[in-house]
Amino acid sequence: MNQPQKAKGMPEGAFEIMPAGKEYAPYIASDTIIPEVTSRSIILGLIMAVVFSAAAAFLGLKIGQVFEAAIPIAIIAVGVSPLFKRKNTILENVIIQSIGGASGLIVAGAIFTLPALFILGLDKKIGFDLFKIFMVSFLGGTLGVLFLIPFRKYFVKEMHGQFPFPEATATAQILVAGEKGGAQARILVKSMIIGGIFDFMVHSVGAFNEVFTTRIFGFGKVLAEKVKIVLKMDVLSAVLGLGYIIGLKYTSIIAAGSLLSWFLLVPLIYYFGQFIPAEIVGNAPKLISAMSAEEIFRNYVRYIGIGAIAMAGIIGILKSSKIIVQAFGMGFKQMLRKTAIGDEKTPRTQTDLSMKYVIFGLAVTALVIWVFFSFSVLSPVPHPLKLGLIAMVTVFVISFLFTSVAARAIAIVGTNPVSGMTMMTLILSSLVLVAAGLTGEYGMFAALLIGGVVCTALSMSGGFITDLKIGYWLGSTPLKQQKYKFLGILLSSLTVGLVIFLLNQTYGFSGSNALAAPQANAMAALIQPLMNPGAQVPWLLYGVGVLTALIMEFIGVPPLAFALGMYIPLELNTPLVIGGLIAHLVMRSSKDKELATKRYDKGILIASGFIAGGAIIGVVSAIMKYFNLERFVRLGWSENGGGEPLALVMFIALAIYLYFDSRSAKKED
Repeated sequence: MNQPQKAKGMPEGAFEIMPAGKEYAPYIASDTIIPEVTSRSIILGLIMAVVFSAAAAFLGLKIGQVFEAAIPIAIIAVGVSPLFKRKNTILENVIIQSIGGASGLIVAGAIFTLPALFILGLDKKIGFDLFKIFMVSFLGGTLGVLFLIPFRKYFVKEMHGQFPFPEATATAQILVAGEKGGAQARILVKSMIIGGIFDFMVHSVGAFNEVFTTRIFGFGKVLAEKVKIVLKMDVLSAVLGLGYIIGLKYTSIIAAGSLLSWFLLVPLIYYFGQFIPAEIVGNAPKLISAMSAEEIFRNYVRYIGIGAIAMAGIIGILKSSKIIVQAFGMGFKQMLRKTAIGDEKTPRTQTDLSMKYVIFGLAVTALVIWVFFSFSVLSPVPHPLKLGLIAMVTVFVISFLFTSVAARAIAIVGTNPVSGMTMMTLILSSLVLVAAGLTGEYGMFAALLIGGVVCTALSMSGGFITDLKIGYWLGSTPLKQQKYKFLGILLSSLTVGLVIFLLNQTYGFSGSNALAAPQANAMAALIQPLMNPGAQVPWLLYGVGVLTALIMEFIGVPPLAFALGMYIPLELNTPLVIGGLIAHLVMRSSKDKELATKRYDKGILIASGFIAGGAIIGVVSAIMKYFNLERFVRLGWSENGGGEPLALVMFIALAIYLYFDSRSAKKED
């Protein structure tokens, strides 16, 4: 057995286009055999899948952004490696990260769509159980992996050096650094504890408010009442950490979209609403003149955001049309290729799951989808077999066409425009189902489950390309990554269903105190008029959003980020900008580029800890609330009038800590 030489960092040419005739040499050479799939890698990977599925589900439903679990899982894998008292565990850590990383991907697909069923009350009217959530998540995750396999060589090998892969870069660097020790894991654990305690003081103890608003000031209260302008900010550590990782550029764009909605559109609609005092506009429950800023946003402005998100998805597809055509060609070439997986000419680091198994897997998945929709989802309606077939074809066509869009987005900016593509899926599937004669509650039910499968498939394909790129850099066997990814999908699908049901019981997804679930609320608002012929559809508001996204594209602003900002509540966007600003300041805290990078990287670890710790505590707090255990720890200071000022002070203190602790990194660290 060959042993790898001790390396100090990523191999030469890892992030560059290779010269003609020269192949990239991975961290672990293709002819070197070290452990990859072991009992340690499988067990720890599955534990990470369960833990981070629960954490990501809470955070995603809270703020509409699912954090990528890859980095914290990689750090944990690195941190526990010394416990096993042996070297060369890097490829085992890749498998741990790959299995565990299924958590955030499955969660994104589930929480963007399935809570809409609760929002619309379909869980009580039709019946929606844990089995259906599991099936939607598992089928979508399976499709995402199978559809991506023909794309692997194009994205990770043929385009080597041309795509930055930001998420994969960070994770790979951590895994390589882990071969030298577990210092980064200690930083992560410390920040997880800080973030967890901070958010626990909000969720369960009630030491201070979660949201600070300008209504606590005299002038702020007047502005909110007279012109419907109010500034709000969520103080949770997890949101601050997420902003740091996203960075100043994209957080600024997201915030700009939010400011357009809250500081321009909301006051504008309120102003004109004063001149129509005797008529309710649209499907709103009351007159515009009697609404608060939040009510105007919820009943009118969010539809503009929905239109913008949908248009941003269309723009992404059009810009990726060449990739889709190339993917079709590559897929067919793979199917017709006669070289066997075990052929000695194929290096270990380039062996994929055989295309015959991919085709067989897709055929079985198609059959299961048809059976699921025909006999479980649509059995009470007329012609269930026909409608089940329509559902299956819709899922397959859209999932395959959008796979390259998701993978390309992740490869370039690390952000998957899955929400916009899912909205398009809902519109297309609704139109198809209505044409087939299915409307009303069962129409919404079927369309949302179709959207859930597609959303999960696209989330998985976008995220799995990150895993495969990490494997390409470090020398993993793609075949093993592909096979064992299904284990992570299985456990994550079970976990996310349990968490969704728990959060629905404790917080709910609609009402004043409910979880935001912004994407799911958008899906519910979109699907309802489409499936109820004669209902008033806010096409004009959708159209304004479409034009807004087009304008952003024309002036060079990423339309999806701007559109998400238009829809996601203001209080969740303002702290993102502060986190992004801290990252910007840390990166420019020294003229020494190497030192500045060290500081910024330490901030990434701290921010990841905030996200993981805060999100996990969010789930713990939900469990405590569910079992009525909060009464033993709750102080209730936030209910006594001083919660908002203290929230602002605590948030400032946390932001200062993030900045100065990040700056404490040294070049020799």
